[in-house]
Amino acid sequence: MAQRGEGPDFIEALARGLDVIRAFGADRRRMTLTEVAAATGLARPTARRILLTLQELGYVRTAAGGHELTPRVLELGMAYVGALSLWDMARPHLERLVAATGESSSVTRLDGSDVVYMARVAVPKIIALRVELGTRFPAAATSQGKVLLAALPPERLDEALALHSRSGIRPWVQHDRPAIDAMLREARARGFAVADNELAPGIRSVAVPIRDGHGEVRAAMNVTVNSTETSTATLLEHHLPHLLHAAAAVTADWSLWHSRPTETVDQKANQ
Repeated sequence: MAQRGEGPDFIEALARGLDVIRAFGADRRRMTLTEVAAATGLARPTARRILLTLQELGYVRTAAGGHELTPRVLELGMAYVGALSLWDMARPHLERLVAATGESSSVTRLDGSDVVYMARVAVPKIIALRVELGTRFPAAATSQGKVLLAALPPERLDEALALHSRSGIRPWVQHDRPAIDAMLREARARGFAVADNELAPGIRSVAVPIRDGHGEVRAAMNVTVNSTETSTATLLEHHLPHLLHAAAAVTADWSLWHSRPTETVDQKANQ
């Protein structure tokens, strides 16, 4: 169950509904009422009412004696992605990057103390952690997170690091604040960041920033490799130049999209 809010305006019923949606996954595509209640920690009557409500709204359907999500749940996340147009712009550049390196590449944004995956092109390799759109990881343990945290002003950095991760992942390496500050200084100086077996054993990656038309860092792009197969030298000497080129191309496309002319319609003039 997700961490609960404490404010006076917190709506517990809404939080429980989201708990039920998040309980489903690739390994739990279909669940019975009992399984939903167990996965969310909700009482069976409560879980039943939520499932019926979600079914009426079109987010859940019954199938083979159980319940499963419908494609409509994609609206909840894709509305955010679509508003950015980041996936459409990043995908061709990610595909070319993956073709050049033979390794997986992703685009993430910062949300609190986590990175959230917004776009990804993967290659069929065994990795320690499954990654898909919407996946969260603790930012300080990832190359992309280091790039994004390094771009924050001091007060926003303090706020982000004070928040608890909502990823449910415990990094293989736990960094204290002095270590994080040192890594971020290095990322600012180099213009890229590396994470080496920090999030999980066997995962090594390098990341660079994606900027908007004003030069502000808005996202990060990475190349991820298996550390038993690919050395740090190969990652930096071969993959990083391709990554820098791809990120620059996404930055250019995104800047152009945000600078597009818009037309304001005077409603009074049309009356």
